[in-house]
Amino acid sequence: MCGIIGYIGYRNASSLLLNGLKRMVYRGYDSAGITCLNNDTFVTKKDVGQIIDINKKLNFSSIKGNVGIGHTRWATHGKVSKINTHPHFSCDGNIGIVHNGIVENFQNIDKLLTSSHNILSETDTEIICHLFEEYYNKYNDEKKAVLKLVNKLEGAFSFVLINKHTGNLIGVRKDAPLILGVGHDEYFIASDILSFIDYTDNVIFLDNYEIVILNKNKHDIFDFKNNIVEKQIVKVAWEIGQISKKGFEHYTLKEIYDQKNSIINSINKNKAVLKQISSLIKNNKVFIVGSGSSYHVALIAKILLAKYVKINVEVILSSEFNQYLGLFDNNTVAIIISQSGETADILESVKELKKQKSKIISIVNAFGSSLVRESDYNLYLNCGPEIGVAATKSFTSQLVIIYEIISTLCVDFPLIKNNFIKKSVNEILNLETKIKDVINIINQKDVYLLGKGLNQPIALEGALKLKELSYIHAEGMSIGELKHGSLALIDNGTPVLILNPEDENYKSTLNNISEIKSRGGYIICISNKNDKLYDVFLPIPKTHDSLYPLLEVIPLQMLAYFYALNNQLDPDFPRNLAKSVTVK
Repeated sequence: MCGIIGYIGYRNASSLLLNGLKRMVYRGYDSAGITCLNNDTFVTKKDVGQIIDINKKLNFSSIKGNVGIGHTRWATHGKVSKINTHPHFSCDGNIGIVHNGIVENFQNIDKLLTSSHNILSETDTEIICHLFEEYYNKYNDEKKAVLKLVNKLEGAFSFVLINKHTGNLIGVRKDAPLILGVGHDEYFIASDILSFIDYTDNVIFLDNYEIVILNKNKHDIFDFKNNIVEKQIVKVAWEIGQISKKGFEHYTLKEIYDQKNSIINSINKNKAVLKQISSLIKNNKVFIVGSGSSYHVALIAKILLAKYVKINVEVILSSEFNQYLGLFDNNTVAIIISQSGETADILESVKELKKQKSKIISIVNAFGSSLVRESDYNLYLNCGPEIGVAATKSFTSQLVIIYEIISTLCVDFPLIKNNFIKKSVNEILNLETKIKDVINIINQKDVYLLGKGLNQPIALEGALKLKELSYIHAEGMSIGELKHGSLALIDNGTPVLILNPEDENYKSTLNNISEIKSRGGYIICISNKNDKLYDVFLPIPKTHDSLYPLLEVIPLQMLAYFYALNNQLDPDFPRNLAKSVTVK
């Protein structure tokens, strides 16, 4: 996944592009580059590394010109190197490109172009530029050239071309996000609204198979079949203040602390839609689809729907969705959980669901995302933008939406009270010093996280956080499964992090803890009640059994964050990872 941005207007483009790329580093941060058109000349600066470090060395803002494109990369084709860094250019130097996604047939096109074009990089991106050059030189018409181009390409992608011949920008979207920002005598085009929200909150969401040609005065939108498309300008409501770190060292820590407000902001915001979907869920076969942290939320939803609503649902990893296609028809409901609404596997699942005429309910944060536009019903997290790669506040807000679905279907389900959340999250955040002390204890190559019932998916989530932020081998599992093989891994001093709130599984979990302790395991327990078996006790407030996951995940997020700092890692930018995987 990569972040792309273009600007055309009356301002100096490079500063705007730089600001936009900084906002999109969660989409990729192994290299970055900016190109501006200045007096019929492309001026380009690019290099490997994070955008802040590259800018210190190259000073992007020194580039002049009112038209430009920028890119922050997460490598998919070709190693991380300067020659593979975007933007890329045509042989004649008249066309530049930034690209997000994958061109699946690029090798075939590469072979076609090799004899007549000088292809410099290992990327699939560069062949798009050369192919456009081929068609433009043949037809001398950029609209005809781009139509020929897009109908030649296979895969999921979006890209922005800058055409020196006309001075225009050309944006193309196919199964990857691309959004148009509309200003006065200026346009922005990017992967994410966050990249240009400082300058305009008027946007046009491009849909799949759509193309836009921009000059500073107008936009022309048409589809891959050359049909004119009329699009509505939408005013979005992201607050600029929500994007800043607000004094925190990292976005990840800010977003962990945001939860005392973001959880509350997610409550009671979807009442009308919840009423509409309640009968659908009760009267149809239900599947929940997610990946990563969203998958763990889905596992909790499965348990709660069985326990309180007495219905069985199936939970499917979005990357494995195609194995279950035969189960879907017009009597099935799919609840799709996704923070970004742009994850490639999720969107591929939705495409298949629509073919089967299944009803689609999305739980999503990003207003206007691809998932939102493809779903029949949308339940919004309302937790604000999440910049850190690791899901923190979006995870707890997804949980809130699941709780609200259950409470709509079952009057006996406990309501979440604002005052309790504010007080409880503050208490947990005050554990920061104690959590930092735990890091020295778990400073080993293996950590095991255990829980039972609703706590088991939180063990999985805690293990994921430790892996992605701290690069430690962490394994989450049901504590009852430990004796079926994994107990052999427990040795003297092995750190075992256990979730054992005072719920229906409390006593049986204590019995398992005793067994682990007898094998030499070092017990770190998150619970509302202390016990002599625990070597370290991290307290959380007492609450209803079903609400414990909402609280116990926060100390795990903090543990992963501070462990990353202890190892001198950047928790905002974990290696090899981007926030939402928009390529398969």
